[in-house]
Amino acid sequence: MNSYLIQIFSFWIATFLIWYLIIPYYIDFLKKLKLWKQIREEALVWKAMEFFKLHKDKAWTPTMWWAIILAIIFLMVIVSLWLQHFHITNNSLLNQKETYLCLFTLATVWFLWLVDDYMNIKWIWKKWLSARFKMFWLIVFALLWSMWFYYKLWWNLTDINWDYLKTLKIPFWWAFQLWVYFIPFFIFIIIASANSVNITDWLDWLAWWLLLFAYSVYAYISYDQWLFLLSTLCLVIIWSLIAFLWYNVKPAEFYMWDVWSLALWANLWIIAVLTNTITVFLIVTAIFILETISVIIQITSKKLRKWKKVFRIAPFHHHLEAIGWSEEKVVFRMWLIWIVLSVVWIIVYQLQ
Repeated sequence: MNSYLIQIFSFWIATFLIWYLIIPYYIDFLKKLKLWKQIREEALVWKAMEFFKLHKDKAWTPTMWWAIILAIIFLMVIVSLWLQHFHITNNSLLNQKETYLCLFTLATVWFLWLVDDYMNIKWIWKKWLSARFKMFWLIVFALLWSMWFYYKLWWNLTDINWDYLKTLKIPFWWAFQLWVYFIPFFIFIIIASANSVNITDWLDWLAWWLLLFAYSVYAYISYDQWLFLLSTLCLVIIWSLIAFLWYNVKPAEFYMWDVWSLALWANLWIIAVLTNTITVFLIVTAIFILETISVIIQITSKKLRKWKKVFRIAPFHHHLEAIGWSEEKVVFRMWLIWIVLSVVWIIVYQLQ
């Protein structure tokens, strides 16, 4: 375990040093390429003029922060392979049991939404990827992820008992045997909550702090379950989020954009399944889930009640802005709610 602790902290420090050295140059690079954030007036249903008025001052801020995060994560993977090759460490971050599926998830989601984000930034409106097209490919990716998990991890790994992962544990109740039904269950969760982080975004420090909290939870859980390489990967992502948040203090110097919000959310779900802590996942991501539900309620109301709205703006945190809450008040109160949830997840995890 001591060797793993050394490896974990070494990668954490290395990630910090890389971020410290390259961030200023990367911000200048984004500005030179004119990769600005665009605030559109269109919504899924009708217009989003009230939202546009609240956030139009955030236009022309550099975005595409996700590109450098992905590059650094895979740079750490390459470094770990190099260290393993020269017998400096015993294990690399490219590991079938712990990190294959996470890295594959990050890469595939990144590839799909890369095109969509670029079109958004450059205002290529006629070639905008449709929601139906993106949903189709997301289902394909989710199917691949679930089948890999079910057939490769559960059936081919003999050094660890993975059968317990086929059971959905619910504290104070009973355990459900999912078996092959795990595949549609897995896909349903990905599709149902695909844009949860993106929906919770648009307030400086809100979505990404909540995501940082969630990854911190899983860095601890994976370490507690002796999944040390997975814990290391979580810490690399955590430090990347810390670096992003350092420059995201209002007024933000750049933004993440959609591709990385979806990739980080999908990867978090993968980690929850790997650690068999789906109930904990639902608790630590409760704010994201509730924000998504508020959007579903709003869209349903508009379609069924002749454009009548339940909220001034959806998702709910924008509704709070519209009724007079400051951006800072919304963010800090959401953090306080998460602190309460953090106590709940600790209790639930200990009971599992």
